[in-house]
Amino acid sequence: MTMPQVLVIGVIVIPLGFVALNRLRVDIGALIIAVGLGIAQFAGLGVLGPPNTPADAVKAISGLGQPVVVTLFSLFIITRCLEETGVARVVAHRLLAIGGASETRLIFLFTATTALLSLVMNNLAAGALLLPSAIEASRRTGIRPSKLLIPVAYGSLLGGAATYFTTANIIVSNLLLIANPPQAPLHILDFTPVGGLIALAGIAFMALLGRRLLPNREPSAEQQVAHRTGSELEDVYQLGERLWEVQVLPDSTLAGRKLGETGIGVRLGLAVAAIWRGRQAIFAPSPSQAILAGDVLLTVGREDRVSQLSSLGVRFDRQPSDGHVSPRGVSFVEAIMSPHSRAEGRTLRELNFRVNYGFTAVALLRGRRSYRTDVGSFTLVPGDSILMVGSPDRLRGLRNNPDFIVLEADTSDQPLQTRRAALASVILAIAIIASILGFPVYLAMLTGALVMVLARLISMEEAYRSMEWRAIFLIAGMYVVSIAMVQTGLAALIGDEVIKLVGPFGPLGLAAGVYLLTAGLTQFMGGQVTVLVTGPIAISAALSMHTNPQAMAVAAAIGCSASFLTPFAHPVNILMIGPGNYRFSDFFRVGWLLTVISFVALVIGMVLFWGL
Repeated sequence: MTMPQVLVIGVIVIPLGFVALNRLRVDIGALIIAVGLGIAQFAGLGVLGPPNTPADAVKAISGLGQPVVVTLFSLFIITRCLEETGVARVVAHRLLAIGGASETRLIFLFTATTALLSLVMNNLAAGALLLPSAIEASRRTGIRPSKLLIPVAYGSLLGGAATYFTTANIIVSNLLLIANPPQAPLHILDFTPVGGLIALAGIAFMALLGRRLLPNREPSAEQQVAHRTGSELEDVYQLGERLWEVQVLPDSTLAGRKLGETGIGVRLGLAVAAIWRGRQAIFAPSPSQAILAGDVLLTVGREDRVSQLSSLGVRFDRQPSDGHVSPRGVSFVEAIMSPHSRAEGRTLRELNFRVNYGFTAVALLRGRRSYRTDVGSFTLVPGDSILMVGSPDRLRGLRNNPDFIVLEADTSDQPLQTRRAALASVILAIAIIASILGFPVYLAMLTGALVMVLARLISMEEAYRSMEWRAIFLIAGMYVVSIAMVQTGLAALIGDEVIKLVGPFGPLGLAAGVYLLTAGLTQFMGGQVTVLVTGPIAISAALSMHTNPQAMAVAAAIGCSASFLTPFAHPVNILMIGPGNYRFSDFFRVGWLLTVISFVALVIGMVLFWGL
């Protein structure tokens, strides 16, 4: 073993050891590896390029420009859009209708659903599509996200083993064409028998034993911050007791007048949160908003104040059903005075708050008491929190106000925005179909994300906030590992030793060894790179042993889908780390047994379907 090979092993193993012991964040560990290999190359060692080529040290940061990173941040934008438009809620509701609150059934459903999606779409896209639905299911059932997100990730990997449309599977099929002598490529269904058997065994394992092995971890502090739904905020502020529907009758003196001219706010201390006009809803109407006969004003305030509107030709009644208006589309935000706020000692009316920011204050919480009348006239004091209604389009201006800390409500109880949800679904479907037909996945997803922004389904501010930077830096840092293992010959050395070890056991032993070798290297190199290392070795060994090279190619490709042992083995695992608050060891605890089960299923499949 050469010095560069020993150095690469040390640079990889030491940081990952600290990560495994929970002494180091996984993304920081990945960046340490990248920096270490870059410094070694700059110092003249040939770990990322030929020796004495310091310019090749730039390869240490090449991971940031890889297609998988572009795909990943594009999917962050797309999944946030699916959440905002309600698509994720629809999927979650359908799965909850089947699984109820049963942890076992939901683990099975999310694993199986993601596996089915992975048969026809990119693994990462399938996992990203189900991620927000799993979070929504977690919120509704109380089951921790950590119980559902690894099943989503592993489901996508299991499904990917059974389809031709996985990148590693496509690559290995092409490797057969350039073998010496050239071999027939794999057909579209050649992966399905063995991969399908592995997928079925894996799904059964996750459903039967996953509940016991999956961590029951509290969500991260970031995931728990102020994620009350609008309905929950209404309960906290006791808004239901002061919600009224005020209908403007045809002969009302309010008809044809502007809201600011009616005195409803200044004279009576009432807040008009929304105006229902037929099927149209006008939220947080401005003082210049005209009132028409037949309008229904969603009004907040005391009954004695609302009753004074009777003389103006209106009919009022309590807000129907459970008193919650968030499910009808009213969007709430909570504003808390920041330390040293310039708003202290002033009223919202003095601050001209509604005109400047487009939000209407409907309740104020001071201590344990909620005030829902004359909210704009209260002199603000430290500790006050204010419940406001307004358009999400105006949130940016409110967030930029240093005098208030703005907490957005969870949108999971908002109604489905049918047109926006349909448009988002169509855009995603077109991107997926384009990638299946051969358009680069990273370009298809980036185009889809861009179209969603241009269609105003999501703002760029929301897009930036959707980024999981830990996942992006983890991939960028670990990508350089594959370069180093190939450049130094370490990957080929390991491959040759494994082939020598399993060769005496015949074709079935070769298939088993190829699978284990590929699965092992995939944990650190990623399947797309690993298959380029182990695929040619497997095909060449099969030809020299006069056995079926297509069977060995299938074993190598499916091994690339066995990315179960480490969080950075596949981008879909990385995608789940933040929302699930996972540790390095969580993946290994579940993944080692799933890897064994997949290995046994592969051996059985090779005997049954390939005659080894």
